[in-house]
Amino acid sequence: MHRRLTKHHGLGNDFLVAEIESGESASTTAWVDRARTWCDRRTGVGADGLLLLERKSPTRLGMTLYNADGSRAEMSGNGIRCLVQAAHHDGPDGVEYRVDTDAGERLVTVVRRLDESTHLLSVDMGSASDLTEPLDWAALQCHPDRPVRHTSLGNPHSVVGVDDVRAVDLLALGSLVPHVNLEIIEPGPEPHAITMRVHERGAGITMACGTGACAAAEAAVAWGLVPASTPEVLVHMDGGDARVVVERESRRITLIAEATFVASVTVAT
Repeated sequence: MHRRLTKHHGLGNDFLVAEIESGESASTTAWVDRARTWCDRRTGVGADGLLLLERKSPTRLGMTLYNADGSRAEMSGNGIRCLVQAAHHDGPDGVEYRVDTDAGERLVTVVRRLDESTHLLSVDMGSASDLTEPLDWAALQCHPDRPVRHTSLGNPHSVVGVDDVRAVDLLALGSLVPHVNLEIIEPGPEPHAITMRVHERGAGITMACGTGACAAAEAAVAWGLVPASTPEVLVHMDGGDARVVVERESRRITLIAEATFVASVTVAT
């Protein structure tokens, strides 16, 4: 048995997309094993996660996400853009898709096609909410004066303000709290920007994280790292830049960034 996959990335955060048929379960243990096998970068295709795409109607989709380690994640800001790009393919600009995720419904707009392989998409990410301090957080030994914010975007994030993101041993810190997505941020270099690195739950250090960029931008607004008049926060990540609009009162967030098609592959099941 074989299955066709497409590979996409959102700012270097890469995913395999498998379309499932109506009635085909997205919750079997087989998908856990397939995610681990297909996402392995030495013996498989290689990716940070596996996305299962269900077409419910022409503009309503279902998304199920398995991380590279086989764990299931509620939401991914980069992944949802890749999923919509896979479903949209050669469709026209301006189409809106409603996507059912484990974190609830999200609205994704295909803003425009940038080139043969890349689309710019906008995602209504919903409203950020506060989380309690995650288990084992004290193991990080953050200085009490260091800004920290625990936030949900449908999945858990802990954002820490630092002086220099390159001076931090992110792998060591992330391994202390593997059950959350850990973002470290510093202001700038532009007045309306922040620079971010991320250790993702179930994937380790990745080149970008869409929900993480949203949590980081919301923290930057709350901490005053960007001017109060900033219409959108520019988030610099290792894989590229995302734009994040934060509505201060409602804490509603919009993520604007690219998704790029990489290849189609056929794998054994």
